[in-house]
Amino acid sequence: MSSPAAKSPYAGHRYPVEVISHAVWLYFRFPLSLRMVEEMLAVRGIVVSHETVRRWALEFGQAFADRIRRRLPRAGDKWHLMWTASGRNTCRTFLTRTAAV
Repeated sequence: MSSPAAKSPYAGHRYPVEVISHAVWLYFRFPLSLRMVEEMLAVRGIVVSHETVRRWALEFGQAFADRIRRRLPRAGDKWHLMWTASGRNTCRTFLTRTAAV
């Protein structure tokens, strides 16, 4: 018998975890409205109302926002900067590319 603390936060929802996660991720990761998220899911064949996406965002949004914030680059991260200079006569252009380690 499992304890109530081990119960999934997605238990009791009609849609699979992947659908809920993707909808909430879209809403918080990109500047999309609830109706735009609804339309994007409809293109994939998932019929869900914008009100449902709003409820999911309220219920699961903080955990997703925390995870997204946690993945942003920090001051101590290591980055390699590769650059090259090209140009003719007086016009000089620097091309840069960064890569996370």
